[in-house]
Amino acid sequence: MVVHLAASSSGTDAPSVGFVVSKAVGNAVVRNRVKRRMRAIVAHHMSELPEGLLMVVRALPDSASADFARLEADLGSCLRRGLARREQESS
Repeated sequence: MVVHLAASSSGTDAPSVGFVVSKAVGNAVVRNRVKRRMRAIVAHHMSELPEGLLMVVRALPDSASADFARLEADLGSCLRRGLARREQESS
């Protein structure tokens, strides 16, 4: 899983999240299952996201065989690293 973070132009909007799950992940059923899982995980982490954040979550092919706990761990790790890097750049 890969997470890309950026600041919105206004900076005061609610955080916005988009998902990218390519055909390399699997057929439509598998891609939709991965998207549903990612949406549920991100919904759990929305309170951690600062205002004005734009986030894109890109699923890698291994996401198809990963269980919910593994996806949650991966997203949590990517999110922590991305937010720390963003905080470091703004300082």
